[in-house]
Amino acid sequence: MTNVDQFESMFRSASREVYRYEHINFESAIVITDLDATQAKEFGEKMRRFLTLNDANNKIQWRDVTGSEFQTAGDLLSLVEAAKPSIICTYRNLHSSAWRWPYSLGAHVDLLTQHTDVPIMLVPHPQANQSAAHACKNTDTVMAITNHLTGDDRLVNYALRLVGPNGKLWLTHVEDDATFDRYLDAISKIPALDTDTTRTALRKQLLKEPRDYIQSCVETLRTAGLQVTIEQLVLFGHHLSQYQQLIQQHEVDLLVLNTKDDNQLAMHGMAYALAVELRHIPLLML
Repeated sequence: MTNVDQFESMFRSASREVYRYEHINFESAIVITDLDATQAKEFGEKMRRFLTLNDANNKIQWRDVTGSEFQTAGDLLSLVEAAKPSIICTYRNLHSSAWRWPYSLGAHVDLLTQHTDVPIMLVPHPQANQSAAHACKNTDTVMAITNHLTGDDRLVNYALRLVGPNGKLWLTHVEDDATFDRYLDAISKIPALDTDTTRTALRKQLLKEPRDYIQSCVETLRTAGLQVTIEQLVLFGHHLSQYQQLIQQHEVDLLVLNTKDDNQLAMHGMAYALAVELRHIPLLML
């Protein structure tokens, strides 16, 4: 390595991504059900108790949608486009009997996640009896999850907005150990690179960046005077199994995750796997 390369590496390693706080303003919420008017109102009231969306600056306008207001997924999309909500609340396998089997989100929900930019609050189906004991009661403990937390201000801001009063926000970054091992195997076959040194340095750097970003979150929120506890989980593991373990261990009330992929129409692979597997707690799908 030349002196110039060494200096550049030292300069780059000293820089860090800084979190930028932005208050998320919800103006309206739509609760979509396949229920009759009475049941839809009951479910809507449950969502209003669960989510603390009102704040000192504005009061949310809520609308409860019954099953008779739409039939097809296309009807539902038109309804949402006309309503222009800030957030959608619904449950898995809407307008489908597939809630009996744990294999999908349902056609209506799939369409919503990919055809609209509106965040979707997805909760367990009311008839499925799959909810965790603490699910849909409050948002005292919220977890934001990603495999690339650094610089994802939008994810953090949405998660932060939904934490209940004096609640706790877990900022979670899990590096896929299988991917890491695959790259290390390739590096071990390059004579010019010292495998042991590279393994140690790369592992350290991959964990340092999200930790630095989380520290910037803590500092920014402290300056802004927000009363929320920030906890961090930055580690190596297998994404799906690791997240399941962390969510159960910390009794997470709400999981916040990105679901869009700029390079494809369908939800990206890990997000879909998480959304299908984590059926017992509410998810905010961005």
